[in-house]
Amino acid sequence: MSVLDTNTLSGSSSAEGSDVWGWTDPTTGKEYAISAMTNSTAFVDVSDPINPIFLGRLNTNSSTSFWRDVKVYNNFAFIVADRVGSHGMQVFDLKKLRNVTSPPVNFTADQIFTGVTSCHNIVINETSNFAYLVGCNTFSGGPVFVDISDPMNPQGVGGYSASGYTHDAQVITYNGPDTAHTGKEILLASNGNDGGSNNIVIVDVTDKSDPKFISEISYANAHYAHQGWFTEDQRYFILGDELDEQRSGTNTRTLIFDLFDLDNPVFSATHLGATSAIDHNGYVKGNEYLMANYRAGMRVFDITNISSTTNPMTETGYFDTYPSNNGTATNGAWSIYPYFPSGNILINDIERGLFVVRKSGTLSTGETNVFQQSKFKIFPNPANTNPKILSTNSPIQSVSVFNILGKEIFKQHNINQKEFVIPLSNNAKGIYIVKINNTISKKLIIK
Repeated sequence: MSVLDTNTLSGSSSAEGSDVWGWTDPTTGKEYAISAMTNSTAFVDVSDPINPIFLGRLNTNSSTSFWRDVKVYNNFAFIVADRVGSHGMQVFDLKKLRNVTSPPVNFTADQIFTGVTSCHNIVINETSNFAYLVGCNTFSGGPVFVDISDPMNPQGVGGYSASGYTHDAQVITYNGPDTAHTGKEILLASNGNDGGSNNIVIVDVTDKSDPKFISEISYANAHYAHQGWFTEDQRYFILGDELDEQRSGTNTRTLIFDLFDLDNPVFSATHLGATSAIDHNGYVKGNEYLMANYRAGMRVFDITNISSTTNPMTETGYFDTYPSNNGTATNGAWSIYPYFPSGNILINDIERGLFVVRKSGTLSTGETNVFQQSKFKIFPNPANTNPKILSTNSPIQSVSVFNILGKEIFKQHNINQKEFVIPLSNNAKGIYIVKINNTISKKLIIK
């Protein structure tokens, strides 16, 4: 639906993209992209996904980093960066985005947590009010526990070093099938270690002063245990190994583990993709797994049959941000954010910037059959002037027009004609849905 290039987001022709997250304003319902760049963090209003507004950027707290990561809690963004000295964790009040009248703005952080210097990543468990900073300079690179219940006053309260360096993690308040751990705060650490041991470590971090090791997951042909995500029922864990495609010559390999018993996790299945592109970050939403697949762009999988040991995932769609090839290299789509209520999805591409995409076929408010659709035609479409609806049979009785957010912007009833001009020449460029006779919906593009 739209794209903002890296130069616009970063203000630099040499900057690149990394992580991405999103924020939905609970007061206004507006949706915002938070796009991490090598030199800064960019904020974009994507409420109108056809016409995104670059609001401004928060510059790095130290120097350039190819690994900048951001998560959101309680209307604040928390930002870390790797291999950049004393960067700490930036805290930014997202509510300030409501009142930007003359973008772009050079923002400043509202707080800096200095209990760490550089960190590779940050994860947040919103139900416990804790952030977990990983790959930092403390606790042997293991997770650092930070109380963010008061976002403007983050407090370090310990960490976990027993399993060494953690590259990425997910932390949940557990409500899965292993009832012995119900209600506990469970951390799954993806401990990628180039040249060393690569595994997933499961830790009970309910008591921050006394975290308890639960179990460890090892797997064959391990090169770099990069990142993983639970299914929503907390039964299965989906893992990507970042370096196996390069070093083993395999197609994109995704590993699934059955965590029915957290104390005794077992390998369940492997899924091989259609290309040899490298997998990076992946997230679960409902019965879908959405993966940033570097040069293969974003890939979407149906995981309804995740329990199958032979066919756990089926690719159902993709959006290729790197169309020249699907090679085995670490550039292209870095990460995605699939959790907006609107259904719009963010993709941050290292070279090409921020993409806003949407599943094909979801713009319509309900298509009827082809025969009914063929009775009406919109011409011209795309249009740069007022388009016409032409009927080949039944009269046009009513016309309603909706924008991409589902807001009705025009309606007229009692028309009773076979030709009708839609007065949209003064509307913004973008995609609209035209509903005819309250039953037939057609897509209209204003260019």
